[in-house]
Amino acid sequence: MNSTLQIIFGLLGGLAVFIYGMNMMSECLQKAAGEKMKTILALLTKNPILGVLAGALTTAVLQSSSATTVMAIGFVSAGLMSLPQAISIILGANIGTTMTAQIIAFKLSDYIYIIIFIGFIIGFIAKNERVKNIGQTIFAFGLLFLGIETMGSVMKPLASSPIFTSMIERVADIPVLGVAVGTLMTLVVQSSSATIAVLQNFASQAGPDGVTSIIGLTGAIPILLGDNIGTTITALLASVGQPKDAKRTAVAHCIFNISGCLIFIWLIKPFAALIQWITTKGPEIEVISRQIANAHTLFNITMTLIWIPLIWLMVKIVMKIIPNGKDVVLDIAEPKYLDSKLIVQPTAALQLVAKEVVHCSEVAHDVLRELKVAVQEETKEQIEAVREMANKERSLNEKITDYMAELFASGMLTEEQANQTSSIMYVLSDVDRIAALCREVSSSMEDKMEMQYKYSKEAMKDLEKSLDLIDNMYTDTMNIMATGDVENAKKVAKRKEKIMDLDMNMRIAHVNRVGKGKCSSKLTAPFNKMIHSIDRMGNCCVNLLDVVQRPANLSDYLLSDDTKAIEAAE
Repeated sequence: MNSTLQIIFGLLGGLAVFIYGMNMMSECLQKAAGEKMKTILALLTKNPILGVLAGALTTAVLQSSSATTVMAIGFVSAGLMSLPQAISIILGANIGTTMTAQIIAFKLSDYIYIIIFIGFIIGFIAKNERVKNIGQTIFAFGLLFLGIETMGSVMKPLASSPIFTSMIERVADIPVLGVAVGTLMTLVVQSSSATIAVLQNFASQAGPDGVTSIIGLTGAIPILLGDNIGTTITALLASVGQPKDAKRTAVAHCIFNISGCLIFIWLIKPFAALIQWITTKGPEIEVISRQIANAHTLFNITMTLIWIPLIWLMVKIVMKIIPNGKDVVLDIAEPKYLDSKLIVQPTAALQLVAKEVVHCSEVAHDVLRELKVAVQEETKEQIEAVREMANKERSLNEKITDYMAELFASGMLTEEQANQTSSIMYVLSDVDRIAALCREVSSSMEDKMEMQYKYSKEAMKDLEKSLDLIDNMYTDTMNIMATGDVENAKKVAKRKEKIMDLDMNMRIAHVNRVGKGKCSSKLTAPFNKMIHSIDRMGNCCVNLLDVVQRPANLSDYLLSDDTKAIEAAE
């Protein structure tokens, strides 16, 4: 095979193995972390310092600053965190992403295959899901280094190519060109960790003298700065079609990295000297990988320390770039919180699902309120309003269900998360049933109107009273769902007995009115049907309260609430 093609194929193949290993490690780390990820996410709503810490920890688990940034954008879009909070997350994410470069700097060439073998054996033999995920993480870690080793082996011939070394000298001597190269590389690969790994590996190749690096630290730093700029494209793409604050979060990520580049590009030589001073001494080709990793870490720590006290200024800048416009009125049939980009981050996605289920329950509550007005006014227009609102609830409910189905299909859920997701789907089905029962009551009222008969005032008062009981019970039920108050759940569940007693009394009273000629006997069937539907609404509330008393419930995912955030952080 042509040597040039061999180098290209080897480089692409090694890069593919590296990215696959990194993505696999991210997936397995998330599964291994399990519920601890919720504790990390709980820090997101705290002060900027903890936000930076949470951003760094999340990125260490996700193995990608882009993934953390996309998550922050999703949370801002959903209204779960403010713009300043999201900016602090991004500052931390930029520090967290340097961990990959630090890991790569270790010389593990002699241990790659034993790491892969150990990871495979643990993952293959283990029955416990957590242990299996740890084994697969080790396996992916080995693949990551295998990809690096493959890239390094095919890059060696490049060091002896006069044409290639001439090109590299130009890049090394013109920092702006190096920044452009780094930016373009990351734009293509969509991963700064991958391009920095390539840079570390390439810089470790000896130049013509066989001692010094082919590019040197002063040549590598501009490319490193370009890598940091290129990674911001992922955030910009994630913000397309999102609310203004989400776009501002993406722009803040760009400002962070571009401002750092504008500062450090004038300080490359002293910065390189500082990195060489703080890094272990030795032959350049032996230590330059660690020097690049340290340069990456120090760059992001320095820029974070600069920007933390200036978050208010960052907010002003992005507000100026993307000013407030007219508020868009959202259709209640459309999800407010769900973000398809977070499907691969189940802990974050489930938090959004929980918020969306609460939103859906509020829409169902609106259906119930419209029904109460319809019972009072007895007009076709109001009955149609109930039906229209119920259809919107059904549409929203179906979209949430589809999103959770995608979560299951992604294969990212742990066994525990899958069980918890099933509980959330159970909640969703009862919320939908309440809206559907409201539609049934309105249809019964329409049937009665078509018969041109009217209920007595006593019958209408009984209906209003029963709907008031359901309304109060449902309101308390949703509050309990959000707080996880088990004791209060038991008290509210007992109200079902009052609804059953009222149900029986209403039937008896109706029969008595029919006997006295106050109500038509033809109204008995639609009246009983309405009473039965209202009684079933009470059953739905009891079902929802039963879910609260399970080990995993909806309140576990509402970490954006201050109380839950504090509890998780502690």
